[in-house]
Amino acid sequence: MTPGGTAAFHTLGCKLNFSETSTIARDLADAGYARVGIDDAPDVVVINTCSVTDQADAKCRNAVRRARNGNPHAFVAVVGCYAQLKPQEISQIEGVNLVLGAQEKFNLAKHLIKMQPDDPAAIEVNPIKEVKAFVPGFSSNDRTRAFLKVQDGCDYFCSFCTIPLARGRSRNATVAETLRMAGKALDSGAKEIVLTGVNIGDFGKSTGETFLDLVQELDHAIAVPRMRISSIEPNLLDEAIIDYVSKSERFQPHFHIPLQSGSDRILKSMRRRYRTDLYAERITRIRQNMPLASIGVDVITGFPGEDEDAFQETYEFLQGLPISYLHVFTYSEREKTTAVRMEESVPVNIRKERTKILRTLSLKKQRAHYEQFLSQSREVLFEDSVEDGLRFGYTPEYVRVGVDAAEVAANEIAEIHLQTIRAAGFMQGHRH
Repeated sequence: MTPGGTAAFHTLGCKLNFSETSTIARDLADAGYARVGIDDAPDVVVINTCSVTDQADAKCRNAVRRARNGNPHAFVAVVGCYAQLKPQEISQIEGVNLVLGAQEKFNLAKHLIKMQPDDPAAIEVNPIKEVKAFVPGFSSNDRTRAFLKVQDGCDYFCSFCTIPLARGRSRNATVAETLRMAGKALDSGAKEIVLTGVNIGDFGKSTGETFLDLVQELDHAIAVPRMRISSIEPNLLDEAIIDYVSKSERFQPHFHIPLQSGSDRILKSMRRRYRTDLYAERITRIRQNMPLASIGVDVITGFPGEDEDAFQETYEFLQGLPISYLHVFTYSEREKTTAVRMEESVPVNIRKERTKILRTLSLKKQRAHYEQFLSQSREVLFEDSVEDGLRFGYTPEYVRVGVDAAEVAANEIAEIHLQTIRAAGFMQGHRH
């Protein structure tokens, strides 16, 4: 194809995928492609896929169909985790021109020069053990918040997870190189930088540094008003990191810590690297240092062997923890994981029922978290989105706040008096 024209991007899955989509988009912009929406008849459509979410295949097919509806002659490239795991399957989807794996997706511009929209579908996917380079980047489609990619891959092989198979071993750039990328994110206008990756607490493994080194250097060197740590494993979130964040003016009092199960027997079966006692210690340490901090928790329902007693253990453990919200995932079988071969499969209807129970618990936890801020004033960083006349943003403690859009501007930090909790999961208030 002749360089130039228009390109659209559709991202499935995690914040890391959004960061990487932005990196690919910048590469295509440098090659002469103007970015447009997927429904704006683009010449090229890039679909960045995920292997973690349910129905990866269906979501991929729907995205391809949408791309074709926008422009029947578009060149469609499918990249990312699902592409790494199931390239042949994706290449058979009608309308797909190119499938690129974990490393090759960052060379998309070169592939486009060599191919035409009417060429048969091509696959460029290297074996995952050969994927060793770290490609830095940050998301730039939201000017308020930038997701800074600090790490990729994972050396943990949890029995339910395909990510090590889709992304390879843990790797990162140096602290110095990561600071340079953070500087670019700051230059883009973002007022909040979120550190993201697959297993970010493992940062430094490939460079002889530590995640705490990174946190301290970013805090000192990057003059952004806010920083957040995205999801971090409890065994890697040590006391030194918690203590440092509690004293930092940039790093916000917000942690997202995967638990997955409140049963030690199930945690062992999942091949997690901690037990509930360590997890509880981490939560206690955060609460002692930051009483109002937001603490989010990932949990999986219906893992093989999760009988009623194990689920009850999980429920009671979560109910007793001073946490702020849950992300609840219903277990689904994944090819090439050890969990697929486990006995004592939980019926799907019971898995879904347990998910519903934990999501109800999450709503109660979130409301209790929000109630602490009633009649209080908090600084809120506002985003572009306006719904029903309200502009939304977040407090340092990750409370979602809606304010009359006329009172505040996008990418503004304003002090807001929080007055009511809305059933839709946000607080409403007025500028102080």
